Amino acid sequence: MADEAKIEEAKTEVATAEPKTEDAQQESTETKKAPVELSDKAAGILSTVENMTVMELANLVKALEEKFGVTAAAPAVAIAGAVAGGGDAGAAEEQDSFNVVLTAVGGQKIQVIKEIRAITNLGLKEAKELVDSAPKAVKEGATKEEAEEIKSKLEAVGATIELK
Repeated sequence: MADEAKIEEAKTEVATAEPKTEDAQQESTETKKAPVELSDKAAGILSTVENMTVMELANLVKALEEKFGVTAAAPAVAIAGAVAGGGDAGAAEEQDSFNVVLTAVGGQKIQVIKEIRAITNLGLKEAKELVDSAPKAVKEGATKEEAEEIKSKLEAVGATIELK
């Protein structure tokens, strides 16, 4: 009987100890993260975004990119370029990484879509969306030779390309 009482007591201790351990882990994780303070307006936007579907968010990102003339990858590219180039020292060196940007489609849209598919291995729908959303980056982080080759292929079918 004494053994049974000890077993029941041990079970109770284990059962009550596990939630405390999880709470302690959650508290330590929460204390490591600095809370972000948002204005009422920003909190409202965050609340709206939380309730959106993935498709709604994807469309929102596209609309923001078009409205402000930016891409979602642009900040990461800029940061990576600054880190790799060492700030001002990188400006004096020759650029070794290029972004190939489709600025205008021209008169042969179908041919441009075919070339985009061949260059990027995108599906038909994705390639058409890329062409329709010009100006848009076709290839980011390309070598000089690769960027020149892509540029010549796309210009051959009437597209206007810019290397950045």
